[in-house]
Amino acid sequence: MTSEAETSIPLGTRLGAGARQVARAALDLILPPLCLGCAAPVGSAGTLCPKCWTGMDFIALPYCERLGTPFSADLGYGLISPKAIAEPPAFGRARAVARYDATARLLVHRLKYSDRLDLSATMGGLMARAGVELLAEANLLVPVPLHKRRLWGRRFNQAGELAKAVSRETGVPVAHEALARVKATKSQVGLSASERARNLSGAFRPAAGAKGVLAGQRVVLIDDVMTTGSTLNSAARVLRRAGAAEVDALVFALVAERV
Repeated sequence: MTSEAETSIPLGTRLGAGARQVARAALDLILPPLCLGCAAPVGSAGTLCPKCWTGMDFIALPYCERLGTPFSADLGYGLISPKAIAEPPAFGRARAVARYDATARLLVHRLKYSDRLDLSATMGGLMARAGVELLAEANLLVPVPLHKRRLWGRRFNQAGELAKAVSRETGVPVAHEALARVKATKSQVGLSASERARNLSGAFRPAAGAKGVLAGQRVVLIDDVMTTGSTLNSAARVLRRAGAAEVDALVFALVAERV
């Protein structure tokens, strides 16, 4: 018997979903699904094996309301970490799936450096759940852009791929062209917080016509990793100057110790 919910879905959509399920099952018979982390056999595609799953240091409450940094003990809802008090971020709130360690680090590196674009769907799905409170209020997703030279070398922007995956999960549209990276900054690896800030000075600007897109909008910045927050701070300032009403940040992994 067809349920009321099923009858509300167009027949073409239901047939298309069924065809995809059949195709996926057939593909699994030919190519058994493998763990996204260690490539061990798993029950279904796009998942992690038990070992890699336990290697994800997921971030859940309690955490800093502003930076999303996990707390070691539950001291109450809405607390702010000492870092957020001493150095308030330019964005409103940040959320992350997990600490940048073990499996999370491996997934980020494979997406970014090994052209594993297939990872973005799973990573983006986890991000959509981690950032549910931000995304419920968002009008636009804006991926942190790459400079054209780095984009040419890598051929894709990992933040853009994650943003597309989050958008598919939530329906929040992506404004891929809202923000431009106009300065070819050197790698942030190994730089102190102040050096990162100087390195990113003048790195971003609104793209042509972006002010009309951003005006009065609640924006969620999307990136793969937040280290010191310098990149997200720099991008958030530009978006605010371009007219965004609010700017939050959502990343897959966060470089932080538990407070």
